[in-house]
This record gives sequence, C-alpha cells and structure tokens, in this order.
Amino acid sequence: MKLKQIVVSIENEPGRLLEVTEALGQAGINLRALNLVDTGAFGQLRLLVSDVPTARRILMEMQIPAYVNEVVAALIEDKPGSLAKVLKPLTAAQVNVVFMYAFIGFAEDKAVMIFRFSDNDKAVEILRANEVQLLDAESFGILENRG
Repeated sequence: MKLKQIVVSIENEPGRLLEVTEALGQAGINLRALNLVDTGAFGQLRLLVSDVPTARRILMEMQIPAYVNEVVAALIEDKPGSLAKVLKPLTAAQVNVVFMYAFIGFAEDKAVMIFRFSDNDKAVEILRANEVQLLDAESFGILENRG
C-alpha cells in the first residue's frame, strides 16, 4: 500500500515555488500534501498530487526536473507518543525512515504521516502487523496511472 510522490528540484529563488504551484493549479491538479526542504541553491519539493502523470508531464515541459518515488501514508492518533509507538517496531526490524512529513485535518483526532523508508515493502508489512491504518491513493483522491 504505497503512494506515488513527485519530487521536484527547484531553485531557491523568489517566484519558483509560485511558478510550479501556479502551473499545476492551472492544469486542475490539486495538491494533497507537500513538503519543501532547503538543500542549498535548490529546494527539494515533495508533492502528493491529484494526478501524478499529468503533473509530472507539466513539470517536465517546464524543464523542471521531476521524478516519482513511492511513499507510505499512515494514519496515526494525534496524541503524544503515537509516532514513537509506530516507529518502535520499525526500528526493531532495522527499517530506517529516510524522510517523513505530516499533516492533520484529514480525519478527526488523527494525523497523517507520509514516510519514505529504507525498505517500503518491509515497512508496510510491519505497520500492518501492528495494526497501523495505511492510506492508499484513493483515500487522497489521487490518480497515479493512466489506463
């Protein structure tokens, strides 16, 4: 149960983030979740979007490097200690969190954690075994493939 995420490298210059988000918005693509990290001269923008193939095509046409990778979305309780409880069995199995970001407001009293693990498949097995609710593309209203 993995989601496709678009990763974009954009220059740390005024207007670049606006350019990307405006182009996606004009194409009718809804941003479901995002994370922007400063890496020096460039920022790394991670996006969960409503239409992955179209978003990637638009970005490539704009000559903005974009690639797709897989992430895992978990719905956890929005209370102290919940993230640690989720991470404990993953750590015991030596599954590393490569990156993560979160948002609330998706479901009452819950937070959504977006993870990239050193082994996403193993992480999914462990999370399921520990009764962590995982979210799929449909939960976010995301089109990942054309078919």
